[in-house]
Amino acid sequence: MHHLTGYTDRWGVKAGGTIRFMVSSTGNSDFHLRFVRHLCADPNPAGPGYSEEMVATPLDGTRPGLEQHAFLGSFAHARLPIDPRDGIRLQATIWPTTPRKGEQGILAIRIGTWKLSLEIGAGGGAVAALSGPGGTVRAEIARPLLERRWYDVSAVLDENGTLRVIQTPRAPLGDAGEATASAEAGQGGEADIFIGALPPDGPAPAHAHFNGKIERPAIMRLDGDVVAEWDFSIGMQTQTATDTGALAAHAKLVNLPTRAMTGSNWNGRFHDWKSAPDQYGAIHFHDDDQGPLGWQEAFALDVPTDWPSGFYAAHLSNHQGEDYIPFVVRPAKPTSDVVLLVPTFTYQVYGSYIRSGRGNEIAARAQAWGALRETPDLNPQFGLSTYNHHRDGSGVSLVTQHRPMLDTRPRQFSLMDPVEGGSGTARWVADNYVDNWLRHIGVDHDLITDHDLHAEGVDALSPYRVVIAGQHPEYHSERMMQAFEDHQAQGGRLMYLGGNGFYWRAEPSETQPDVLEVRRAEGGIRVWETMPGESYQAFGGGYGGLWRRIGRSGHRLTGINFSTQGRHLGFPYRFISGITDPRVAFMTQGLTVQHGEAFGTSGFMGGGAAGFELDSVNPKYGTPPHALVVAKGIVIHPDYGPVNEDMLIHRHPLPQEDWSCADMTFFETAAGGAVFSVGSMTYVGSLLADGGDSILSRLTANVVRRFADPEPFALPDSLTKV
Repeated sequence: MHHLTGYTDRWGVKAGGTIRFMVSSTGNSDFHLRFVRHLCADPNPAGPGYSEEMVATPLDGTRPGLEQHAFLGSFAHARLPIDPRDGIRLQATIWPTTPRKGEQGILAIRIGTWKLSLEIGAGGGAVAALSGPGGTVRAEIARPLLERRWYDVSAVLDENGTLRVIQTPRAPLGDAGEATASAEAGQGGEADIFIGALPPDGPAPAHAHFNGKIERPAIMRLDGDVVAEWDFSIGMQTQTATDTGALAAHAKLVNLPTRAMTGSNWNGRFHDWKSAPDQYGAIHFHDDDQGPLGWQEAFALDVPTDWPSGFYAAHLSNHQGEDYIPFVVRPAKPTSDVVLLVPTFTYQVYGSYIRSGRGNEIAARAQAWGALRETPDLNPQFGLSTYNHHRDGSGVSLVTQHRPMLDTRPRQFSLMDPVEGGSGTARWVADNYVDNWLRHIGVDHDLITDHDLHAEGVDALSPYRVVIAGQHPEYHSERMMQAFEDHQAQGGRLMYLGGNGFYWRAEPSETQPDVLEVRRAEGGIRVWETMPGESYQAFGGGYGGLWRRIGRSGHRLTGINFSTQGRHLGFPYRFISGITDPRVAFMTQGLTVQHGEAFGTSGFMGGGAAGFELDSVNPKYGTPPHALVVAKGIVIHPDYGPVNEDMLIHRHPLPQEDWSCADMTFFETAAGGAVFSVGSMTYVGSLLADGGDSILSRLTANVVRRFADPEPFALPDSLTKV
């Protein structure tokens, strides 16, 4: 485990507000604390030049450390009084996904040192186990459960001391079984109930976590009376499992198991859980789920009112290591007409992306650059990204901000850039380029986060004439998409300086806003797909997947959307005839440009401005009819292929130069606003190349200044005259 690390209670804070920090320091070692503002967070010696400035606070100096832990695995926990002496039955319907992995808890009761559990055993069959001071008795079925099939399983302890386990497949394939053993019931009392795991046998809150779906677990008396029965189809959007029994012993879900999962009775007729909740009575538990860590607060920062808006971090260091815990400072009141929207939804969805071997791959370069060296693959205890699979092969759909995300840090690079001198940056560092560049060209601006935008809707954008979306604003909630549309309807201007933006839906939990949910339905470049019937989100109940499929394609908002992806290489743009249109004369003010001229030929991300993930225009999906393409970054490369959702047959319907490209696009809106989009994830890495005095930088600066000018844009005559 990383020896010194932490997280915040939120992504950003207003000046004058309070942000809280949770820190773990191995061995309770003291650490040194200071706060910095990052002017340039890229540690590459050949980059723009790493720069941080210390900002003094009363918290600075040596602080006491506390070792805190992160334990993987989801389960549910409840408490209720139970007397097992007259006989008791534990039962559930299950869909195991790794039945051969070893011991896994399905449902367990613990009263003091006495424990009765229904499990999967080492051989893969159902087990009833009773433990007490005299040892453990097990009744185990030799026939293993089959993967991804439904079973009714039960453990029965009768009044005569017979312990029985039964597994009954819903579709038998010779995998039914029953076994018995002699056992003795313990005394009754207040019981701890564990669903999806077994009671703890060490410092972790539970162990032997179950992989797969569990439906309607219950504790019954032998006469059929219900002690407790948890109906997972109730309270789908919450982290509470409802007990429908008389005791109402509702269970707390721990570490974010996945809800809104099809149950054993799902018949394929309904795909929206809200239409038939009784067919969605299962929860999918995983042994590598990770939820909010709940660490003890180490310190809280009252942000001074005079701190300028920007990228900040708490820097922790001691003899064991160091970390930067990042956060955004937002002004108490808007100070500019320009705002940079920091895509914290995307940060969170990607955060803790475990790429096998990445830590070893970057170690030597990180040391040479003085960059942070810890990576998610070296610290799997902090959980997974939605770009990972669970150990049972299912996709990760729930992620919390309340954990260290070691790949979302300043003074860090994310990959080995294949170009000499390349920085390999992403997320926090890449968007910090935009902040740095805006200061370089003398444009005052504020910062807000995606989480601010979701919480406040269009009110977060309304004070600003110009909204700048950065390098990779891929994930948005419905409320955020509506806010962008509403801002444009007010005459707002949008500059989209990235690629693969406005692509997937992500929705936060209303009860736990630190948690985001993603369902990868119907197409899209994706590492996993939702299973049939499971494309509607638990949070909010909306349909998950691509905004294009949901009916709000990014083409409508920005004129372009994701069309190709390839290696982390950058290529130039070339001007096309659109650059000579009088509507965009402001872009080339002070510049002499020619049709076909290349620009964006260098940069700190892949070596050029057009690369990695690219967006292009497509009227079929909503590009406005008057959108003007002024330049194209065409990438014809064997590693660059089309996005899945464009492919209806084995050939793309458009010529390659019309989809394997970044289309630099401009259009006006009816309310006097305008949109400028570049369509490339490496674009921001070229803003500061060549000392920030390139054609690309100067053209983009011209756009910012014209967009900040209150003079309304006018729709072209082709739209307003008959």
